[in-house]
Amino acid sequence: ARSRLVLIDGSGYIFRAFFALPPLTDPKGVPVGAVFGFCNMLFRLVQDMPGDQLLVVFDKGKASFRDALYADYKANRLEPPDDLVPQFKVVREATAAFGLPMVELDDYEADDIIATYAREARDAGREVIIVSSDKDLMQLIRQGVQMYDPMKQKAIDRDEVIARFGVGPELVRDVLALAGDTSDNIPGVPGIGVKTAAQLLQEFGDLEGLLANAATIKQPKRRENLLEHAEQARLSQQLVTLCDTVPSLAPLDQLHDGALDYWGLLEFAREHGFRSLAQRVEPLAESAARTPAPGALEPAPAAEYGTVHDLATLDAWLDRASARGILAFDCTTTSQNVARAELVGISLAVEEG
Repeated sequence: ARSRLVLIDGSGYIFRAFFALPPLTDPKGVPVGAVFGFCNMLFRLVQDMPGDQLLVVFDKGKASFRDALYADYKANRLEPPDDLVPQFKVVREATAAFGLPMVELDDYEADDIIATYAREARDAGREVIIVSSDKDLMQLIRQGVQMYDPMKQKAIDRDEVIARFGVGPELVRDVLALAGDTSDNIPGVPGIGVKTAAQLLQEFGDLEGLLANAATIKQPKRRENLLEHAEQARLSQQLVTLCDTVPSLAPLDQLHDGALDYWGLLEFAREHGFRSLAQRVEPLAESAARTPAPGALEPAPAAEYGTVHDLATLDAWLDRASARGILAFDCTTTSQNVARAELVGISLAVEEG
């Protein structure tokens, strides 16, 4: 099976990190609190998801194709705080330091790029994890596509969507079309909130089914609003629906898998004064320097050792161990202090040398 695709909502995360974490400046006086949170999140993901294809997605600018549909789309948004603005550039530098691919595109939001890559990967039979807590992305959850909230470190599944919206992921955009969304300035239908929207959709099936039967609704005010604002509801649905056919994106198989650049990350962490991150990365960088590149299993003069990077190689070693009846193993850690030690790797041997 091909590796999972992990799509990371970089723009969404840096906003959340900025408001959730204490301010921090690097040795040059540049604000980096949100970048620090972003780096810790990425480092944790890379450690927890070895072998998966990680891709970081950003919003390129404020403009998107939705502005042509509705001039007031996101018009209520304030400019980002002064302390956050310089961090947008640094967070991209951080992603490059990790050695991870990043994607952003004019006229489309990060959510649209995520929707497109999620569909492509799912069509190819791959599992997808979307790293975000953005409610708009919840419409993408289905068999083979799940979300993961990196701040709460928990999965967001169908049950969670139903608990929040009263409907499954397939009707999230219909709920938002009716209830509107103040954060994106989506108008919706006056007088209808999330709870009422969910009840109406359960009764009438979907937005079009509801609008077609709006005249049969007993509550007069609700009936009038739905009849009067039907087109506004349809427009709202268009605005919240993610585009999963974004053109001119690089195919997934042309994006590198993001083999971690521990030395680049270490240099970046030191430059910006991220001491705790540097302490965790340093032993991994040194270990990477000592191990041969993947596939370099040439026997060394004194002993025959190789680095196992895939299951097939591991299976071959385990077959040798089964045939021999003996397996020696040793753990390599970042420290001899048990409380602080983190696992770097495991050494296996079936005979001396």
